[in-house]
Amino acid sequence: MTNPNRPVKNIHLLGICGTAMAALAGALQAQGYRVTGTDEHVYPPISTQLEQLGILFNQGYKAENIPPDTDLVVVGNVIRRVNPEAVEMTARGLDCLSMAEAVYRYAIRGRTTLAVVGTHGKSTTTTLAAHVLVDAGVDPGFLIGGIPLNFGVNFRLGQGDTFVIEGDEYDTAYFDKTPKFFKYRPSMVIFTSLEFDHADIYADLEAIRPHFAQLVAGLPPQGLLVAAADDPNVMALVPQAACPVVTYGFSATADCRLDNLRVGPQTTEFTTTWRGETHPWSVPMAGDYNALNAAAVMVAACHIPGVTPQAVQKGFDSFKGIKRRQEVRGVADGVTVLDDFAHHPTAVDLTVRAIRQKYPAGTLWAVFEPRSFTARSSRFQTEFARSFDQADRVMFPPPYRPPGGSGGELLDPEQLAEAIRERGPDARAFADTDAILAELVKQAKPGDTVLIMSNGGFDNIHARLLEALSHREKPS
Repeated sequence: MTNPNRPVKNIHLLGICGTAMAALAGALQAQGYRVTGTDEHVYPPISTQLEQLGILFNQGYKAENIPPDTDLVVVGNVIRRVNPEAVEMTARGLDCLSMAEAVYRYAIRGRTTLAVVGTHGKSTTTTLAAHVLVDAGVDPGFLIGGIPLNFGVNFRLGQGDTFVIEGDEYDTAYFDKTPKFFKYRPSMVIFTSLEFDHADIYADLEAIRPHFAQLVAGLPPQGLLVAAADDPNVMALVPQAACPVVTYGFSATADCRLDNLRVGPQTTEFTTTWRGETHPWSVPMAGDYNALNAAAVMVAACHIPGVTPQAVQKGFDSFKGIKRRQEVRGVADGVTVLDDFAHHPTAVDLTVRAIRQKYPAGTLWAVFEPRSFTARSSRFQTEFARSFDQADRVMFPPPYRPPGGSGGELLDPEQLAEAIRERGPDARAFADTDAILAELVKQAKPGDTVLIMSNGGFDNIHARLLEALSHREKPS
């Protein structure tokens, strides 16, 4: 859909405030292109990143937003064919690319791609891998679906031979319904997990599985597959790989076996046995799944020339994490408020368990907004009931209703709260965010932890809660 010989100077991005799109915008600007774009319903931290980079964007789609001298339009996967700017793009005969295709053309081409794929852990694992390689002097490029705290932005061009990217199985664009990870042409893959997700575009797990099978089978013979040994869905696809495979996990059959796990208030410690050697590790993140993520990064990094286990641990030591992944937003009146992106039943369960391990004292409040299609869909009503077992108090607002309709039958918060109460934790559904805030300000005590989970802005609940807690009346 583009003329590769036509010179490009001015690029317009549709859906520019998506995490990957904003990263691409920054990478294009760094290469000297003029970047414009449009989005709607924007919120930090991505909108803040664009503002800090000086990239101007419109809020609300209109045909006239596309500058007259635009050479190329990049289309995000949130854009539909009837979008006013998509219609205008077609009417003007403008060249266009999907976001994933543009990333390959303008950031990856000619380099070795390390892609992190799977249902869970992609952003954190990608961020950790990128940080370790930067710290080791490999000078990689990267593109991440979140804001790494070590870098402040979620893109880097780099000058090295390696490019690290989060490989999403979501479809590419309205004109290309194949998963985005194919566009990055990876030769190295970390495969973290495989479950049913994205119920808005996939009917079930069997609809997703063939795409991952094709990805695994398509890795080049000189490539590498780092695969989660504890996930049977992942392991079922491993035999299709024509490249070397290293499995990792707690399983006794894993090539890289994890043992001696200990989760403390500041770090998670564990050992790995791999290549006949046992090595201790420490990462500044909570949870056994983050130990697994770190082990996968270690294996992949040690396959890159010049990276040693000592360099990997040095990178672990200085890792600060990623925004919206167990991020401490603040402490007010003794109450710790955390922000996390979890929105799949398994991710919520793993996150709640990790936070319970990290903060064993006090009441753990789990506040969950059913916002993504997966989170708000009634398809996962039963699964979510098992996701909050390690919390003490659980709170829900009504499921998010996007403009244009929900796209399916919605989760029932009242029924979910009842099912959770039957399992032990005290759970309640609330009328809105204001009601949740009022209850937290009234009931949360010093020493408590409030874990807020949503893949959206959630009415700025984190900042509002910290502000309200800091000004509430102290008992006399």
